[in-house]
Amino acid sequence: METAEKKASNFIEEFVEEDLKSGRYDHVRTRFPPEPNGYLHIGHVKALCIDFGIAQKYGGVTNLRFDDTNPAKEDTVFVEGIQRDIEWLGFKWEKLYFASDFFPRLYEIAQGLIKKGLAYVDDQSPEEMRKNRGTLTQPGVDSPWRNRSVEENLDLFERMKNGEFPDGSRVLRAKIDMASPNVLMRDPTIYRIKRCHHHRTGDEWCIYPMYDFQHPIQDAIEGITHSLCSLEYEIHRPLYEWMVNNAGFEQPPRQIEFARLNLTRTVMSKRYLRYMVENHLVNGWDDPRMPTLVGMKRRGYTAEAIKDFLSRVGVAKADSVVDGALLEACVRDALGDTAPRAMAVLNPLKVTFVNWDEDKTDEIEMENHPDHPEMGTRKLHFTKHAYIDAEDFMLDPPKKFFRLAPGREVRLKGAYIVKCEDVKLDENGNPVELLCSVDLDSRSGSEGANRKVKGTLHWLSEKDALPAEIRLYEPLINDEEPCAEEEDKSEEAEETDAPKGINLNINPDSLKVVSNALVEPAIAQSEVGSRFQFLRTGYFCKDPDSTNEKPVFNRIVPLKDSWAKVNKN
Repeated sequence: METAEKKASNFIEEFVEEDLKSGRYDHVRTRFPPEPNGYLHIGHVKALCIDFGIAQKYGGVTNLRFDDTNPAKEDTVFVEGIQRDIEWLGFKWEKLYFASDFFPRLYEIAQGLIKKGLAYVDDQSPEEMRKNRGTLTQPGVDSPWRNRSVEENLDLFERMKNGEFPDGSRVLRAKIDMASPNVLMRDPTIYRIKRCHHHRTGDEWCIYPMYDFQHPIQDAIEGITHSLCSLEYEIHRPLYEWMVNNAGFEQPPRQIEFARLNLTRTVMSKRYLRYMVENHLVNGWDDPRMPTLVGMKRRGYTAEAIKDFLSRVGVAKADSVVDGALLEACVRDALGDTAPRAMAVLNPLKVTFVNWDEDKTDEIEMENHPDHPEMGTRKLHFTKHAYIDAEDFMLDPPKKFFRLAPGREVRLKGAYIVKCEDVKLDENGNPVELLCSVDLDSRSGSEGANRKVKGTLHWLSEKDALPAEIRLYEPLINDEEPCAEEEDKSEEAEETDAPKGINLNINPDSLKVVSNALVEPAIAQSEVGSRFQFLRTGYFCKDPDSTNEKPVFNRIVPLKDSWAKVNKN
């Protein structure tokens, strides 16, 4: 392995290079071990990129393993969705594993711990176990069943497997140290009775291994060299090493922890995301407001933008909160060169050109991208009637408003300079139609187009304007740091329908639906998933909810609004 040419760029790579140079390992094998109880979110993607990235850099491989040991919330649909997400990001795993494939071997290893006197069956209730575990300042109390004989423990454990005892009546615990300052080392549970249909093994098993037993053993079985995980598992490392060493593996994996990803105004816990889905606080896992990959993909984010963002965030040892604006900036960077330009009017205001004949149509050739002529052009039409955005007109504008107003001129993008001559108002004094004159010598590209005006507006002629629905998204959560907690996978902690410790302060303005928008034919007829920059508005993606009669577009990210900045100041 040509490690001499590599240069470590973070502390994980330093550890890997140290292990390769010392001969601890002669290769690199990592794993990405999601639990199939939901879809991946961008926090998982950080771990995924680290797992695959480290292996790629050092000529190694990565396994994809589904830690499917808690069947209550797991489903094949999540297994398939996670695989699609990983492939969409452009990563390839070497081997695909399921923890459930190894249930027989895990059971045998647990029997081996019993035979060594390192595990016992405990009859205490969950409440008694919690009470006797002690606190951070007080040691735990030994279980009255801690000194059962090996024979009795083997018999009871087998009877647990055979379904002779009710759920929760007995557990298998590792025998470590009830006085350990690390509470996780105080005889942790490694098997519990749980009658629950498994998405792969059906009803074959009624006992399931706990994460802190299954996960390190599975790493060792697969020959993982570096077990990379987020910082909350640092306290689990002594237990990880105890399990692997006492199970008899000669070359245990090295666990290395890194800071997980936290984003402003974003819930970064699958447990809470699932709660929002199941309680209809969002419209499913692929709601474009969700930080899930399926949600981000539906919204219009690109895999390249997400990976660029995570590259900029980097790998750290300490937790921090990243501003979501950085992710939006990466999306803009990715789309700036690739998204064709188009025009859409979100809040239509009718314009009639008083000096333009009713039956006259001027064909306008519009470029699809100002910096990429190879992306071609499209045809639009200039007719008697058109539409502009209502926000681009003011009856009594302030000094720095360079859009349309009575007596003022603007250029319509790619077409003519027009002047507002009169305004029709409704009974409440709101503009409903603008009467404008056209400078017939000012068409873009003609000799008379040299006359300059300060404002250029996007527009659509009545002939080209097609109805569309536009969905405008803002952050889902009002709180800057709403949730930095992940699932508790240790001990008897089971995922509940009502997570505690967080007030989901949902932003009521996280979704605004514009139902009367107008778009040009080129985007109305595009394929689902097509991305565009709507001029002066933002980047948008065609949503699967689109119909032939009415396309639907999600705003991916807005453009930077220079007027809003001036007005704010």
